[in-house]
Order: sequence, then C-alpha cells, then structure tokens
Amino acid sequence: MGLSKLEDKLQYRFSDQAFLERAITHRSAAAKNNERLEFLGDSILGAIVADYFYLTLPSASEGELSRMRSQVVRKESLAKVARQMNLGPHLILGSGEIKVGSRNRDSILADALEALIGAIYLDGGFIKAHHFVVHWFNENMESAIRQRSTKDAKTALQEWLQGRGKSLPHYQLVKTIGEAHSRKFTVSCMIEPLDREFHATSDSLRKAEQLVAQQMLEAIKARQ
Repeated sequence: MGLSKLEDKLQYRFSDQAFLERAITHRSAAAKNNERLEFLGDSILGAIVADYFYLTLPSASEGELSRMRSQVVRKESLAKVARQMNLGPHLILGSGEIKVGSRNRDSILADALEALIGAIYLDGGFIKAHHFVVHWFNENMESAIRQRSTKDAKTALQEWLQGRGKSLPHYQLVKTIGEAHSRKFTVSCMIEPLDREFHATSDSLRKAEQLVAQQMLEAIKARQ
C-alpha cells in the first residue's frame, strides 16, 4: 500500500517520507528497521500522556497518574489504536512474519505505533507529535480518567489505610463450594480500625474480595 494512503489515515503529512518508511519496517524485513524509532516513540508517548493527565487532573496523586499512564501505554492499548488507524496492512515484514500472520500481532502493532510517534517527532517536532497522540489516544485517556472516578473498592481501602499509616488488609479464602462451573468463594478480612471480621461470597475470588472491601469501606464511612 502507498505511503500517501497511510498518511491520509494518520492525518499527518511527512516532510520526509523516509521517517514513515522506517517506522513501519520490522526488523525481520531489513537491517534498517523501526527499533530505534520505537525506543524514541515510547518515551515521547509516555511524556505526552503524562503531560495530559498532569494538566487535566491537578488533584490526582503521583500513584494515580502513574496507573493511568500505564493503562494508556500498555501493549494492548497501543495495538487497539494501531488497528483503528489500520496500520497492520502497511507494515513491512519479512516473509516468515507474514506467513504467521504477524500483521495483527499485538506486540508488532504496538511497536510500530511507538516507532510512528518517534518518526513524527523527528519529522515535525514535539508539537506535531503531541497533536497526533492526543488525537489518536484521546478515547483511551478519557476512559482512564472515567475509571479513576469509579476506583475499585480494594484500591480505595488500601489507599485509605496507607494514608493513615495502618496495616494493609489481608484477604483470606475461608471456603470454596460447588463444582468447577458453578463455584462460590467466601473471603474474610479484618482491618485495624474496625473491631470485627467481614465476610463476602461471590462466583469469583476477585469479586468476593471486592465485596468484602466494599463492606469495610461502608463501615468506615458509617463511623466517621
């Protein structure tokens, strides 16, 4: 496929298309490949996402900002964005990678997208790279912000305890009943500020832990 068609999809015109060609060239296809651009793009992407969250969420803690950035720049998220821009068919791969269907592999798509960001930075500067990232990653960044407002109970409880110098909760599996396809898990937990043990049962261990954490958060709130 022609580079101009890819530029149309990216909504960015390269002054030097050699940057674009290098960004989409996998190491299996040529010695001059996208690995160095990937290294650069990874740092540029991280900086832009960090900047976005820092300016958008002035009350967020360092830990919250780090978690949200990690959510946006993880391999699966990058691959999703790469598919949205239909990057796979444009990748230059070696014959072996083509045979095994690597155009749709998460790791190769994610690496190519990072390389593309590095290429735009070198071709057009930081402002152009910033515009590109905010445009293509806006949905992922806003999703991370929405999820922050509905923080899971275990995380909220842990942060409440840490903020007051208390010991972290220890969740104990008390009982498992039922067959493999319909199993129920009962979890117990006790924390320092409360004087009794809490229990919860659910069809997954994680859900049971979340439920018991929610019970303890509600008990803490009732005491305040």
